[in-house]
Amino acid sequence: MEKYLLVSIRTITKRNFFSLFLALLFSLKLCSQNQDSRITKADESFNAFAYVDARAIYLDVAQKGYSSSNLYSKLADSYYFTGDLEDSVQWYEKLIQTYPQDLNPEYLFRYAQSLKSVERYSEADTIMDQFYAITGNDKRAKSFIEKRNYLDFIEMQSGKFDIFPLSINSKNSEYAPSFNNKNQIVFASSRSKNTNESKLHKWNKMPFLDIYSSDILEDKITLGKPVKLKGKINTKFHESSTSFSKDGNTVYFSRNNYTDNKLGTNKKGVVLLKIYRASLIDGRWTNIVELPFCSNDYSVSHPSLSADGNKLYFASDMPGSIGQSDVFVVDVLGKGRYGKPKNLGSSINTEGRETFPYISDSGRLYFSSDGHVGLGGLDIFVAVPDKLGFSTAFNVGKPVNSSKDDFTFVLNEDTKIGYFASNRRGGKGNDDIYSFKQVEELITSCKQYIEGTITNSETEQILVGANVVLLNDNGNIIDQTTTDEEGKYKFDATCNIQYIVRTQLDGFITKDSALETTDVFEFVHELPISLLRVKDDILPTSVEVNLGDDLAKVLQLDPIYFSLDDSEISSDAEVELQKIISIMNRYPELKIEVRSHTDSRSSYWYNKRLSVKRMRATIRYLVRKGEISWRRIRGKAYGERKLINKCANDVPCTEEEHQENRRSEFIVKE
Repeated sequence: MEKYLLVSIRTITKRNFFSLFLALLFSLKLCSQNQDSRITKADESFNAFAYVDARAIYLDVAQKGYSSSNLYSKLADSYYFTGDLEDSVQWYEKLIQTYPQDLNPEYLFRYAQSLKSVERYSEADTIMDQFYAITGNDKRAKSFIEKRNYLDFIEMQSGKFDIFPLSINSKNSEYAPSFNNKNQIVFASSRSKNTNESKLHKWNKMPFLDIYSSDILEDKITLGKPVKLKGKINTKFHESSTSFSKDGNTVYFSRNNYTDNKLGTNKKGVVLLKIYRASLIDGRWTNIVELPFCSNDYSVSHPSLSADGNKLYFASDMPGSIGQSDVFVVDVLGKGRYGKPKNLGSSINTEGRETFPYISDSGRLYFSSDGHVGLGGLDIFVAVPDKLGFSTAFNVGKPVNSSKDDFTFVLNEDTKIGYFASNRRGGKGNDDIYSFKQVEELITSCKQYIEGTITNSETEQILVGANVVLLNDNGNIIDQTTTDEEGKYKFDATCNIQYIVRTQLDGFITKDSALETTDVFEFVHELPISLLRVKDDILPTSVEVNLGDDLAKVLQLDPIYFSLDDSEISSDAEVELQKIISIMNRYPELKIEVRSHTDSRSSYWYNKRLSVKRMRATIRYLVRKGEISWRRIRGKAYGERKLINKCANDVPCTEEEHQENRRSEFIVKE
């Protein structure tokens, strides 16, 4: 029976949730024959997840000068799997520097996480670059590459919570707080006073976990004396991670695979986790029932019930998982029936560990992960509901997150009071529960800003009261404002969107300025705009334009000609194109079709290609120099098909007559 006690609920519910299975993959071979018996004993302890016992032997062997990739990897993992990431650094370092050949890239990821635990972020980023180069499509690697400025974002997100230590913590481990309907926090604790070796979990030499409750006191932050839950909910094995129905009469909780007083294992003899449901009868928890989608072959744990009781979120490595542990959801159908579990998908889950989901009353999903980019170990993230399920995950920042493991976050959205657990420095035990008060809203969408000053292009004088309109790339108005007494304007914008900023003021030519936002959080785009005053010598003060008109004729432009075999915009042509730009700025709804023509010399297909180049050069000038939206301009290349004089093939013509055919037209379209 003792063998089955080696896998704790904390083993699989916390940072070690699924890493333990990886440990079974390694074997150790040392050259020194006189170490064989000791190494064999260490291997047995390691493979039984008794990392503390195994570590003592491996450490002694390493300190005597013996070396191998398996020795270093197991020694590093013995620290990593028990959450001692700081002490794992030197051994991952030795492993990677001494045995770089055929290195499992997962060690690079663990090494990067361990470096973060000691706040060596620059070195961790370098290792993640190597991890990306090897793995490519790994979501953890891609997320890192896409969010290289993650520390900047975390700084922006930080300071939104005030945190406080709690007196309920013991020298052992407390975590997994949840709310019930009795103004209490319910949590898991290994505060047992029994230090008998047989009652200690071999993984980390700590007592097994039970579930306790503690009253929330008047300040809503501190807690009263812990009391163990009554009834059949606590056993000699691990219990953890509770979630209560609104009426408080039903609880879902995690436990080692212990059903009907029988301990279950998978095919390898490993005790996994299951979710159970219990009912409150006469003040005691009874009627313990295993949920039907649990299995002896994979773990299911960390339940979180939605506010309406219709959905249950949980963590598992069941078939269909993306990584070492994923967040799933299942419909609660009533009368002991449940739907089919659904993976929350790649916006939430990675190849790493996503675990400890908590669904708030407003539907926000808080969870812990080492796969999304964070400060080290497990970080807490938030995702908001959207049409596709949930948004991308946002790190909740410091001080809730640290370089250590931070997990089991819960929040009362009415009082803004909540609790979470961490193994950071300064606590009483291995894991401690902290209370917090949210003092500022979290950033849960990628927002940017567009701002600038409107001035007279000739005098640089600020322009007060100018109308500034923000449009999307389809021309739809998103927002509008007027410049203040300092000539300034500002818009909120969304990341990775193409916008048009249209500026209008009587006596000035309307101007469209194109801008594309990026994916940098809280970035400010500076877009100063200068307007050109209307002058009679530039354009008539009033122009009548109709569909099908050629602006070149309406504006009485000098012809825009191209040199023979050339598609470059000449300086003379620039002057005329600036007039086209002015009229399009004055009339922001105006759309045109640029038509390009050649003379008849050279072959038909040569002239066709040449007219395409001239058409594109003209449009490119209007868009780049004039900042006219490309959506307002279309183009057609006619080549030699529409000559305006007699100069067809083999007809003798002067150079001036041929040049008349090398022209551009600007036709007004709908």
